[in-house]
Amino acid sequence: MTAGVLVGSLEGMESPGLAMVEAVPSAALRPYVTRLCAYREHYAAPVTRSEMAMPGAVLILAFGNAMEAGGRRVTAFGGGLGDRFTVTRTAGPTEGVEVFLTPFGARRLYGLPMRQLRNQVVPVGDLLGPWAELLVERLAGTPSWHARLALADRLLCERIAAGPALGPELPWAWARLLESGGRLGVSSLAESLGWSHRHLVARFQDQVGLPPKTAARVIRFGRAVRRLRSGTAPAEVAADCGFYDQAHMNREFRTLGDTTPGQIRPRPGAGIRAS
Repeated sequence: MTAGVLVGSLEGMESPGLAMVEAVPSAALRPYVTRLCAYREHYAAPVTRSEMAMPGAVLILAFGNAMEAGGRRVTAFGGGLGDRFTVTRTAGPTEGVEVFLTPFGARRLYGLPMRQLRNQVVPVGDLLGPWAELLVERLAGTPSWHARLALADRLLCERIAAGPALGPELPWAWARLLESGGRLGVSSLAESLGWSHRHLVARFQDQVGLPPKTAARVIRFGRAVRRLRSGTAPAEVAADCGFYDQAHMNREFRTLGDTTPGQIRPRPGAGIRAS
């Protein structure tokens, strides 16, 4: 089964220099990839962004002009989860496919302990060797965005399937953290698994790249951002998402997103509730 296309020109109206087509990953890829996007960027002037920390890893299979990311000049690149925002700067036309990996998809794809990729930006050739360089070349030679997405889906599926097998315990623990919005305690996770705290932390470092407490912070931050974009008032978000107070939420937003809750705007059509 190939990826199913969801949206055409997803961001074109909001961001004049950016056009995107998003696809649902195929069923076989879905446990490892949450989102696939074909995109093209071309701005009249260089664009600098602060990319928020997120509970997943991003793989950019791009061609065209290089960009600056995490202090490096790269074109196609990947990395692991992070506990801080990453600054990127796009100065010339570029296009490709953006892949949003779960921690376990990244662990199987890269075949490396994820702690080695924490807060890192690494060229795809260094991460995945000639396989990735050939994939980028094939994407560049495929004019249709839908065909690019289908090609990326198929080849990622094959590569991840050949990666190291992972046990079910960490995906189960990760799912529980996501369901709780990052509010589930580390001791509760360890107890449910029958593991010591030390063993749980070591396994998280290997398969996720962050200690469970830090991973919970990133998940909580992501949930808070989604709530704010849905139109929920900051004070309500701080209480619902488990921050100690508004000041605590503000500090986390600066560290993880280089922003403040007040700068996160509701998406068009979202109803704003009074606090």
